[in-house]
Amino acid sequence: MARSVDGLKEYRKKRDFKVTGEPEGAAPPNGSSQRDLLYVIQKHQASHLHYDFRLEWRGVLLSWAVPKGPSLDPSVKRFATRVEDHPVEYGGFEGIIPKGEYGGGTVMLWDRGTWTPEVPDVDEALRAGELKFTLHGKKLKGSWVLVKTKSGYGGRGKDSWLLIKHRDRYASGDDVLEEKPRSVVSNRLLDEIAKPK
Repeated sequence: MARSVDGLKEYRKKRDFKVTGEPEGAAPPNGSSQRDLLYVIQKHQASHLHYDFRLEWRGVLLSWAVPKGPSLDPSVKRFATRVEDHPVEYGGFEGIIPKGEYGGGTVMLWDRGTWTPEVPDVDEALRAGELKFTLHGKKLKGSWVLVKTKSGYGGRGKDSWLLIKHRDRYASGDDVLEEKPRSVVSNRLLDEIAKPK
């Protein structure tokens, strides 16, 4: 589902920026940028451990919460819930969200890079519920797809998607989450980020 240009309204409403170190974000531009589009996965230990999958589009980070994280195995379909858009600046956030705040817990920059749409019209692909794209990350590479489920995967909400790796030279049976657990920016583990300095 495509979001409005002011896609950060819901994001800002949920957070107290006097308390949290998360970026408030600038107003998104009306058009698309000429530079490469940012892609980020943040490992997030909140009430439950999950991975936040984010793709930059129209000045914001389109965001999905992926409870089990991505899989390199094309036969594995990972459930993903579409959540509120985040500011592009969030793509550089690693640290602690204070307890009691929305999403309180530890955030790691697990993977980061750029992405390229494999479709001519991203907005239409989101509306249709099938976005194909190529990731150029430090950990995840190659062709992927996000597919919206018809009635909510496993009886879950209406904004349920599946994140699936396409069969290409980067597909593998390896457990990338287990084999590459460290932050791509600080080289720390999640529990190391959680410890106060």
